[in-house]
Amino acid sequence: MLRKARFKTQRRLGLELAGLGKPGALERRPYPPGESGNKRRKYSDYALRLEEKQKLRFYYVLKEKQLRKFIRKAKSGQSTHWMSQLVSLLERRLDNVIFRLGFAPSIPAARQLVVHGHVLVNNKKVDIPSFIVKENQEVSIKEKSLKNQLVLQGLQNPRLDMPDYLRKEEKAGKIVGIIQAQPNVEHIPFPFNVGLFIEYYTARKT
Repeated sequence: MLRKARFKTQRRLGLELAGLGKPGALERRPYPPGESGNKRRKYSDYALRLEEKQKLRFYYVLKEKQLRKFIRKAKSGQSTHWMSQLVSLLERRLDNVIFRLGFAPSIPAARQLVVHGHVLVNNKKVDIPSFIVKENQEVSIKEKSLKNQLVLQGLQNPRLDMPDYLRKEEKAGKIVGIIQAQPNVEHIPFPFNVGLFIEYYTARKT
């Protein structure tokens, strides 16, 4: 049921979100649920803004309350570009870092690995998916967890290319991932209209 719900979400958005379904699934039905392939409804300005917000929320697997919390944190920082700060926070969440490093086939799978204690940050177990990884911190999978099916699936068939703000290297006989730069809006791995997203939350208190 969860897989079907994720597929419907992607059909509604008209966008394939890596890790939330089989690659190419939308090619057979590239239109919203309840509509035919010959006719699509017209979108209001509000609906267009909402759609951009939903893209970000569903890809990072966040509830609305969680997303708003990240927005407040981004706006409270010293940077005047709060959108870049927001993306930096979301991309540096531990569950997303595990996914982007190819250690898991999806963010939900990465979250499962984190919660179950398979993930290390600077050689210490961290079991909080929302943990924000800092620059130069090392992220790895426990040696005994390398045979976990989720890890094997992620390593054998990565869903996304590794972004340039990350790098992998071998240390003490194991592969570690390191954040070497701050991610920004350019690292969002799907078509995304930043302006519409900002407009959506400009009209709302966060």
